[in-house]
Amino acid sequence: MSFPAPAHARRPATTVAVIDRCPVIHRGLAAIMREDGRFELAMVAADAETFLSDYAARGVAAPIDVAVSGWDMPGGGGLALLRRISQMANPPRVLIYTGSLSDMTLRAAIREGAAGLVRKTEPPGRLLQAIAAVAAGGRDFPAIQRRQGPSEALTKREREILDALAGGATNGELAAALGVSVNTVKFHLRNLFEKLNVRNRANAVALWLNR
Repeated sequence: MSFPAPAHARRPATTVAVIDRCPVIHRGLAAIMREDGRFELAMVAADAETFLSDYAARGVAAPIDVAVSGWDMPGGGGLALLRRISQMANPPRVLIYTGSLSDMTLRAAIREGAAGLVRKTEPPGRLLQAIAAVAAGGRDFPAIQRRQGPSEALTKREREILDALAGGATNGELAAALGVSVNTVKFHLRNLFEKLNVRNRANAVALWLNR
């Protein structure tokens, strides 16, 4: 027969703050933390500015272990939070919880000192796992997926053609410069437009110059 550990022997719950503009997120995370039992939702805020103000008023005697923060929020989002929280006394570790993830967001979160990042599309258990890892001093990030831009798939010859187009070259001038026929130039242009997903040379040049 087993007995529960005495209260003084139990590990204290990890204190968590949730910073998100959506009240449904507040209520949902409160429910799953309560059901899990390892975490205590100690604070909620609608944006970074409100959280920072409330946390400063809370004082160092009542620290938060992990701040679960959205990224895009009016009044200051995850980036603002990361840039300012390190200046506070005894700051919580920050776990970004976002619905729209790009490599740019992920890199910015890592660069500015976040301890982890979880997508809102992932199961609740995944978030709890990340909170536990971050609270224990670890880091939890998804792998950065390198997305290849359309211009990166071009051949050397196609890049030369785009450079010439950007300089205002005609099909005839391109053919003479490359030592090929005008029909061959047109063939290369058709392939170029298809790879870049554009309709004409003006669009191709614009994309090339802004790559």
